[in-house]
Amino acid sequence: MSHAPAPSGASKTDASSGPGAEDDATLGLAQATALVIGGVIGTGIFLLPATLAKYGTISILAFGLVSVGALLIAMIFGKLGARIPASGGPYAYARDAFGEFAGFLTAWSFWLTAWIGNAGIAVAWVGYVNYFLHWDSTLGKIVIALVGLTVPAMVNLSGVKNMGAFQLVTTVLKFVPLLFVAIVGLFFIESVNFGPFNAEGGSFIDALQTSAALVVFAYSGIEAVAIAAEKVRNPEKNVALASVYGTLACAAVYMLSTIAIMGTVPNAELQNSTAPFSDALNNMFGGSAWGGVMAAMAIISGVGALNGWTMLVAEMPYAAARDGMFPAAFQKMRNGVPYVGIMVGTALTVIVMAINYLWSEDAFETILLMATVTTVIPYMFSAAAQLFWLVTRERTVDRADLAKNMTIAIVGFAFTLWMVYGSGADAVLKSLIMLLLGIPVYIWVKASRNEYGPNEVMHDASGKAVGTIDSTTGMDAGKHPGEWPPPDGAART
Repeated sequence: MSHAPAPSGASKTDASSGPGAEDDATLGLAQATALVIGGVIGTGIFLLPATLAKYGTISILAFGLVSVGALLIAMIFGKLGARIPASGGPYAYARDAFGEFAGFLTAWSFWLTAWIGNAGIAVAWVGYVNYFLHWDSTLGKIVIALVGLTVPAMVNLSGVKNMGAFQLVTTVLKFVPLLFVAIVGLFFIESVNFGPFNAEGGSFIDALQTSAALVVFAYSGIEAVAIAAEKVRNPEKNVALASVYGTLACAAVYMLSTIAIMGTVPNAELQNSTAPFSDALNNMFGGSAWGGVMAAMAIISGVGALNGWTMLVAEMPYAAARDGMFPAAFQKMRNGVPYVGIMVGTALTVIVMAINYLWSEDAFETILLMATVTTVIPYMFSAAAQLFWLVTRERTVDRADLAKNMTIAIVGFAFTLWMVYGSGADAVLKSLIMLLLGIPVYIWVKASRNEYGPNEVMHDASGKAVGTIDSTTGMDAGKHPGEWPPPDGAART
């Protein structure tokens, strides 16, 4: 297969372009895969089976469909990551395909997702810590959450190697027990526990759509290694492998554990459960000591997820800032990490967390639905970027391979549209408003760089380009001021 020349937008975000790029590439395949798994599997999986139980076993079908969609997106990240092994992932892909404004919107959308999502992880994490501490006052919960957010921030600020090692250890500690439940639980399944296929009794499509929407945010994080590509050794190969391996591992533990829990805990009991994994283990082995075991697992899982997402909340704006799309402060480095992004992202997460506890915990559920929509937008741009490349730039002699890649890109794009629709009109509207709030930031950043829009191209009467007008001066960019105006018959476009 032969390809077109390197994409024009890759020059600013190429993995080899930044100073010390080789020194930063300290994540091997195992650590890169752990970054994906650690980013995807947080605290949500420990409650998700109970949330899905009220929809019946149709939610297992929805889980399967979303898992396939997530895998398609991961494969798209792999293809794009091999072509553009740049920090920023979806941001770099959108910028290369559709220009800097699309790149900015992608970076802004992901940045919103990252620090809002971290607040959600922190809030859920507090609940499991309080299984042991019982600090149930508002102040006590805020203090616990601050510890949960500060520890990952300090680990990240200490350097990429420490962050990678911490991520690998926490991923193993949380993934192995979850996999144990997923596999061993299959031997204790009783069909009577599953309950009806469509428990709510309404439309099949509506039930499938709603339960699928609940699953979507659980897969947020599959883009983790693509965003941190410059921290990965041999990114052209390992970004693709880590994305697919990590997503497959998460899909396996998600699907198997959900089936195991639904088959070991009666449906009516599961709907009201606050610790479905603990209930499943109690039913499998008897006793009531498993609650502490699962709480400890959730604590490890949560801090591991926060560790990975703290890195991602800084990496995306770092890549955008290096291209002039975010404030320049976000590209400042220390110990091989963009420390300003880590500190700003952590501070914003703390604010959202505090608002949740001080005002309305119910309101925070709406914020999480908004985060689902902002999660999807970078996926959508990435699928569109892959499709754009295949249609406009790919030169291939293998029609079967081209058809396969086109199918993956088209179905992946359709999947993102389905996810947006499933989030509901209210969440989509509020997410759109948050996305549009980024436009003044874009204007401010461009103005601070004395960039006030694209240059205008002059064409003669036959349509041939004859010059470029500098948008800041109104004069021919290729001539001295005295040589203006343009030739007779030239038009500005």
